[in-house]
Amino acid sequence: METRPLGATGHRSTVVTLGAYAAGVLPQGDADALFESALERGVNHIDVAPSYAEAELRLGDYLKRHPQPDVFIGCKTEKRDRADAREELLRTIDRLGRDRLDLYQLHAVCTPEHLEACFAPGGSMEAILEARDEGLVANIGITGHGWQSPAVHLAALRRFPFATVMTSANVFMVQDADYRRDWEALLAWCVEHEVGVHVLKATARTAWEGREPTHTTWYEPFTEPQDVDRAVAWALNQPVTTICSAGDARLFGAICDAAERYREVDEAAQLSLLHVGSYGDIFVEA
Repeated sequence: METRPLGATGHRSTVVTLGAYAAGVLPQGDADALFESALERGVNHIDVAPSYAEAELRLGDYLKRHPQPDVFIGCKTEKRDRADAREELLRTIDRLGRDRLDLYQLHAVCTPEHLEACFAPGGSMEAILEARDEGLVANIGITGHGWQSPAVHLAALRRFPFATVMTSANVFMVQDADYRRDWEALLAWCVEHEVGVHVLKATARTAWEGREPTHTTWYEPFTEPQDVDRAVAWALNQPVTTICSAGDARLFGAICDAAERYREVDEAAQLSLLHVGSYGDIFVEA
């Protein structure tokens, strides 16, 4: 699988990152099979968080039995208080059986208010900086989703030199003029300053809006291979590093397949997703 520089971290990430939530909702044996499948596909970047069901425990159990020193692991905290963030970070290190986290991120920073809370005196950013100084964290990033996330993450980058940003984007979202302006401004900054860009929700289709979910994703995903191909192609034709796979193990193979052939999908085909009634706002409350 193609790899791209993850900003200035020194790591080249595969263009698909395994979203470990998909493993967190599985029993250990099935989670092991997902990790093995990812490694067989060449995936070298795993995204995990304490809030992703049992993902940290599943991944930690696997890593302790199958050490993979070349796998880059990004984890996160949604805590906003220094003490709480410190406690969660140390618990993650213990669960994963690692001496150091490759990437640790402020998680779910979606609004200016979230950002202010992280940087407030006694906030979570203090805990992460302390951990970096102790050698427990190699790189610091920021994540978030929603319509404001590119603008919020650009504001964050102007405040602190984060190594990576993880933000939601897809071809539907960039049709909104305000969002597109913010997305393009974020990308321009990241290219200029060597910040790794990690795309969320590339294959998200629409909100469930009260319908019975058919997958372990909080939005309805694209499932038809042709649609997945077009959605992934749009994302990987942006100046980004990697996309996060969806939170359902059944979708992983199709996303990897799409990433291996994305150059074959032209812009007209990508945009055709907009003309068949496929998309909706994934951030609508159910």
